[in-house]
Amino acid sequence: MSLNEVRWGIIGCGDVTEVKSGPAFQKVEHSQLVAVMRRTAHLAEDYAMRHQVPKWYDDADALIHDADVNAVYIATPPGSHKEYTLKAAQAGKHVYVEKPMALNWAECQEMIEACQKANVSLYVAYYRRAQPRFLKVKELLDNGAIGEVRFVKTTHYRQVDQDLLDPNNLPWRVQPHLSGGGLFFDLASHTLDILDFLLGPIKQAKGLHSNQAGLYAAEDIVTGTYMFQSGVQGIGSWCFSAYDHVDSNEIIGSRGKISFSTFGDDPILLTTANGQEQWHFERPKHVHQPLVEKIVADLTSGSNLSPSNGQSGARTNWAMDQLMK
Repeated sequence: MSLNEVRWGIIGCGDVTEVKSGPAFQKVEHSQLVAVMRRTAHLAEDYAMRHQVPKWYDDADALIHDADVNAVYIATPPGSHKEYTLKAAQAGKHVYVEKPMALNWAECQEMIEACQKANVSLYVAYYRRAQPRFLKVKELLDNGAIGEVRFVKTTHYRQVDQDLLDPNNLPWRVQPHLSGGGLFFDLASHTLDILDFLLGPIKQAKGLHSNQAGLYAAEDIVTGTYMFQSGVQGIGSWCFSAYDHVDSNEIIGSRGKISFSTFGDDPILLTTANGQEQWHFERPKHVHQPLVEKIVADLTSGSNLSPSNGQSGARTNWAMDQLMK
C-alpha cells in the first residue's frame, strides 16, 4: 500500500546527515523528517533544534516504534546496519540504509529477506545513481557513443588522511568490525556500485589486498579484476597511502572512451575519432536529494523508480567480498 506522505526518522544523525542527506528529507515533496536519534542525547536534541525536527531520541528502538515514523534512514556505520534494518522491518517501517549496505554480502541477504517478509521496501544510499552527472554517462553508453564497451579501468589513490595517524583514536572507517574493512569499503563501494549501474552486474571478481603503510589493521591497498555479466571486463586499483590524489574512471569502447571521476567535479569527457566533448555538472547541495526524490515517489505512488535498492546494494557488497578473499 502506498503512503500519502513519507515520515522519516533518522538513526545516527551525525556529520553525513547535516548537509548531504538530512535536509533532503524536508525539501522533497510528500516527505517530512519527523524524528532523529543519536546515542548522545544532547547532540540529538541539538540536531533536532537546528533542523526544526519535532522529535529526538537517544534510543533507536524508541524511534523505530514511534507511530509517526513510517520510514527509517539508517545513517550509522555498517556494523549496525543489519541490526537496525531487521528491527525496522519487524516494526513495519520502510528502510533507507547508508552504504556500504552491510559488513558483507551474507548480512545483506538477511536484510533483504527480512524486508521482503515484512513487505517493506529497502533502499541503499548509493545516491550517485540518481545524479545528473552519472545519468549523463549512462545516456552516452546507452546511445552507443563509444560503440561496444570493451573494458573499464579505475585508478584511485590518495595521501594518508591526518585522522589516520593516531593509532589510539582511529575513525570507524578503518575498523573492520564497524565498517567491513578499510577505506576501500567506504570509498571504492561508490565506484563499484556506479559501475554496476552503468555496465550491469559483476559476475566474477578476484583481487589482492594488503596493508603497506601499517597505520591500522585494515587493508590500505586493493587491486582487482572483474567480469560483468555483459562480457565487459574491468580492472581497478585503490591505494590510500600514496603521494598525491587521483580519482579516475575510463570506460573504453570500440569507437571511443568516456572518462569521469567518482568523487570529483571535473567534466565528463567523451573521446572519439571526431575529437573530444565534455559536460560539466554542478554538485547538488544535498547530494542525496535526487535519490530521495525517487524513493519518495516509489513509496507514495507504489512505483519502482529508485535505481538503488537492496538487491543492487547487495551486489556491491558481493563484489567487494570477492575482491577481498
